[in-house]
Amino acid sequence: MKLAADVMVALVALLHVWFLVLEMFLWDKPLGLKTFRHSAAEAASSKVLAANQGLYNGFLAAGLAWGLSLGAAGTSVKVFFLACVIVAGVYGAATVGKKILFVQALPAVVALALVLAAY
Repeated sequence: MKLAADVMVALVALLHVWFLVLEMFLWDKPLGLKTFRHSAAEAASSKVLAANQGLYNGFLAAGLAWGLSLGAAGTSVKVFFLACVIVAGVYGAATVGKKILFVQALPAVVALALVLAAY
């Protein structure tokens, strides 16, 4: 169970590294435009905000990686950062689009359940 929990936490961390890349570096590139369904003009006007948002996703990934690096002693760190991801995902789903609930919040909910069951 601990292995499944840690694999899921790592997956959530990797997702947030990918979100960082999308928002900080690909926001105004074809993949970013397609992913976020905005025009080049919209991307240009919001690029700085997206980069800021990407940085926050990087902090979430770093926190989860930190929790993983601590092993069993990192349980509370993993729980905290997974809860942050869930809150961000629920807020994003409510304010931006429902897809965020499934892409961001649901994997974190599964990871949190596994962490709480395993540790």
